[in-house]
Amino acid sequence: MILAVSDNMNTYAQFMTVLIIFVFVLAITYFTSKWIAGYQKGRGINANIEMIESFRLSNNKYIQIIRIGQKYLAVAVGKDSVTMLTEISEDQLLLSSDEGGQVHSFKELFEKVQQKSFLEKEDDRKKSE
Repeated sequence: MILAVSDNMNTYAQFMTVLIIFVFVLAITYFTSKWIAGYQKGRGINANIEMIESFRLSNNKYIQIIRIGQKYLAVAVGKDSVTMLTEISEDQLLLSSDEGGQVHSFKELFEKVQQKSFLEKEDDRKKSE
């Protein structure tokens, strides 16, 4: 009887140890990812090079519009090469400042999905009644 209780306590202790190690690894991964993201974001601030738009032609071929300083360039990007196609004036571009070109945070997108899911569940409940 005592051996069975001791076995259960040992199993419980092993489970708790593994759980604590798992949470610790998750925390380290989270904070490392945040740190790397902040570092990468910090390097891109006040940069003179920005990709405006990209269009995929095939698996490894793209046409991209990039801004370098005050100039806008169209370039062809292949697997092993980058070729400048032409320079584009700013007034020829359709630079979107509306919501279509805006970058949303993951939190905003997640909240929209949750709200949509909640509304769909409510509609399903009303239909079944």
